[in-house]
Amino acid sequence: MSMRCLKSVLGTVVTIMALLLIVNCDSDNSSKKETARVQLKLVDEPGDYLEVNIEIIDIQYKSSDEEESWESFTPEGGYPINVDITELIAGNSLLLTDEVVPVGILKQVRLVLSDNNTLKIEGEDELVSLDTPSAEQSGLKLNLDEELEAGFVYSFILDWNVQKSIVKAGNSGKYILKPVIKVNAEVSSGSISGKVVENIEEVETAITNQVIEVYTTDDALIKDTLTDENGDFVLQGLEAGNYILKISKETYLPYESSEVTVEVGNIESVGTITLELE
Repeated sequence: MSMRCLKSVLGTVVTIMALLLIVNCDSDNSSKKETARVQLKLVDEPGDYLEVNIEIIDIQYKSSDEEESWESFTPEGGYPINVDITELIAGNSLLLTDEVVPVGILKQVRLVLSDNNTLKIEGEDELVSLDTPSAEQSGLKLNLDEELEAGFVYSFILDWNVQKSIVKAGNSGKYILKPVIKVNAEVSSGSISGKVVENIEEVETAITNQVIEVYTTDDALIKDTLTDENGDFVLQGLEAGNYILKISKETYLPYESSEVTVEVGNIESVGTITLELE
């Protein structure tokens, strides 16, 4: 082969390698852009239990209908995740995971529980075993069907209804865990915050563990929460619209707010609510 031909061949090879490198770089950059950030936050609605201790051993998601397509999230603190869900009230929440995932349709998430779950009942000194059926241990599926677009952050509130999630078996007396969880996308919901106090002899005192109920303007109960040790509360995951807050406490006059307007992505503060003695 002549020197001229050899130079020509080498030049062609170099050109092809450069083109491949450019394509690969573009592909890499493109793949880096085609991701979204997903956050899962766990909150609780109040129930008649002092503690409900849950152990989560895996959190998975899938973006297709194929049953084998589940992928695991990797929380910063790792697994297991142990939480007393009765503490997730008054605006408290547990960030289960905060990760970057490929764009597309996020169809489902799945919480995999262990059988190491317990509850504490008022009047009982010892923790009671919470029987966890194999279906919950293999994974509690939550439907999302949310389209993830590149570069956006999506926060999902997993609203655990503890009262509906625990069933007492009639014959055996066992307590059975059958989780009832409603999922709200934070990007399509808002919140209401406030504080509840009493004023006795001109001394203002926070009212703790007070139930706050939120109703539609048609008087349909939507959800409730409890105030914390400072009397503060936050009702999260509400669709845009108008709501009424109601508070009932023994020896106090019932409280009912005027209409509170909730907007997507906003926290609407109702300020301090002072309950009055009858």
